[in-house]
Amino acid sequence: MKVSFDWLKDFVKIDATPEAVAEKLTMIGLEVEGIERAGGDAIFEINVTPNRPDCLSMIGIGRELSAIYGVKLTFPDLSVVSEAKELDFNVEILEPEICCRYAGRIVHKVKVGPSPSWMKERLEKCGIRSINNIVDITNYVLLEFGHPLHAFDLSTLKGHLIRVGTPKAAAGQSGIKFVTLDGAERDIMEDMLLIWDAESPVAVAGIMGGRDTEVTAKTVDIFIESAHFEPSSIRRTSKILGLKTESSYRFERGADVKVLKKALDRAALLMKEIAGGTIYGKIDIYPKRFRPKMVGVRYQRINRVLGIEVPQHDTLNCLKGLGLEICDCSDVGFKVKVPPFRSDITREEDIIEEVARLYGYDNIPAVLPRAHLMSNNRRADIAASKARSEVRESFLKCGFTEAINLSFMSSRELDIFAIAAEDPRRRHVKVRNPLREEEAFMRTTLMPALVRNLLYNISHGNRELSIFEIGRVFIGLNGDALPAERENIAALCYKEKVKTLYKDDTPDFFVLKGIVDAILEGIGLRDISYIRSDEPFLHPGRSADIMAGATKVGYIGGLSPAVLEMLDIKAQKPSVMVFEMDIELILPYVGRDNVYRPLPKYPFIDRDTAIIVGTGLEAAEIIRLVKTYPSEKIEDASIFDVYQGGNIGEGRKSIAFNVRYRSAERTLTDSEVEILHKDLVAYVLEKTGAQLRI
Repeated sequence: MKVSFDWLKDFVKIDATPEAVAEKLTMIGLEVEGIERAGGDAIFEINVTPNRPDCLSMIGIGRELSAIYGVKLTFPDLSVVSEAKELDFNVEILEPEICCRYAGRIVHKVKVGPSPSWMKERLEKCGIRSINNIVDITNYVLLEFGHPLHAFDLSTLKGHLIRVGTPKAAAGQSGIKFVTLDGAERDIMEDMLLIWDAESPVAVAGIMGGRDTEVTAKTVDIFIESAHFEPSSIRRTSKILGLKTESSYRFERGADVKVLKKALDRAALLMKEIAGGTIYGKIDIYPKRFRPKMVGVRYQRINRVLGIEVPQHDTLNCLKGLGLEICDCSDVGFKVKVPPFRSDITREEDIIEEVARLYGYDNIPAVLPRAHLMSNNRRADIAASKARSEVRESFLKCGFTEAINLSFMSSRELDIFAIAAEDPRRRHVKVRNPLREEEAFMRTTLMPALVRNLLYNISHGNRELSIFEIGRVFIGLNGDALPAERENIAALCYKEKVKTLYKDDTPDFFVLKGIVDAILEGIGLRDISYIRSDEPFLHPGRSADIMAGATKVGYIGGLSPAVLEMLDIKAQKPSVMVFEMDIELILPYVGRDNVYRPLPKYPFIDRDTAIIVGTGLEAAEIIRLVKTYPSEKIEDASIFDVYQGGNIGEGRKSIAFNVRYRSAERTLTDSEVEILHKDLVAYVLEKTGAQLRI
């Protein structure tokens, strides 16, 4: 926005240089991007942020300067003496939710012609070209007050009537064609606000007038429009029509509903002075009155946010200088009655920002922030919260749906899962006044609730389900002690065997295990392993306990056929994979310091080996032996095949594993890898009692 410094001094009497004023404006948030010289005047290029439509005018900028320099803001003379004749003109607002106020004045017997040189010069300095004295006056008042006006040729308005409404409200039409001042025919939709006379539209409200009602050299009588429109309506219409004007730029940011009367009177006075017109009475239709918002402010809150002690009288002076009305003052705080030109002020923090701007950012000393030492307990709480959040996000990203269940269960559900009497999960806490028998106990595991969710979905025709839950379980203690509350995470995957266009040979157990591995690794839990599980409700050949170091933290696997039969799941070969883990048990292993190493410079060498062992030996034991073998050249190891039957023999199985070798210092040779691998295999055979499969 271009602002004339000489014009500004009509409203605020200051002796500062343009450069000093530019620096002050920039420091309070109205960035002056440049200063141009035009004769003896200085033209500021000010970047006004979208939340400050009140500063899109000379008076708005002047108000800021009056607060900075502590001088009075002077308004132009608005003493209008109207002719005593009764107006034969009416205004109807058909949709007050879009147009809450519409005012107008009639000026008779004007002489349309060129504007005086002083007005032309001021308009041109601000980037607006001169058209004629009537149109120039509306633009001049727009720059002064920031409120758009429109001048109609009164003789072109039919029926001595102005109506404000959309095509749907005014004419019952879904859309019309309308020719604007620029000569373009535009498609007006049913929800776009228009200004109408008694018969047809005469302007696109808040954006541009119509060609048929424009002021020309033949115009004698003027109707001046000054209204307030809903910003969202103007913004939507302007965007759809691709029509941006100085008027729409201000209306879509929010105009001052009270200043429109002053702008109207100012324009009428200038038309009388410059164009020789006679002012008639005013029409002001105001069905939806403005109700100022009250914002409470505390002195203590101001000082805490700014980090300094601002004297109370300085705080009040800053706000009064901006035209804000202060009421209900006390030693604790005060209230601010927000004027309509400051729609950006909605809460206490907005008032604090105004105090900071006017008190001066340079008066706030630069100090180093306080570094709060964090206790180990607090650090652990943050780590737990972060791990919990990351696990939840990871399950959601993997396509799971989060379930939220009540923390109750029945003892029969533990019977279905064949939980032993000595198992801690049998130490449930009885609810004193349960609503129903099925919710008589506090849950000791999350799995029964997820199974209930599964049965509900199956009964409603869902043939595939992936859900998880993070919640607390309650383990009873001896005596009257409160139960131990543990936070667990559990997941359940269900699908039926159905015909598909492709074949997926990956067992469901390894699909869920892969998801769990990725999630645990994502929170920094890498020291995990799996051993055969003895959970009574899991399939003995498709289950495992999850170990963090030597501690069991959870389990994973498929529900046993016995449990599936008791649940009476009527489906062809249903697959129900479950997982549950105690979050508190894994926290000591989460977030351990990562050791970063550079990417390898030298290639690796793989070697595969198959050995025959007893069926009781876990494949994880072989991986453990390989990884603990005393050699820095062993980079990784993995199982890629387990086979039983054929010529392997009864009670035995073949396990094939891969070992990756690499040196960080040089390229390994085949011969030295052969020697190392031979020694490693001999070590594994010795420790396991296995034999090499040839």
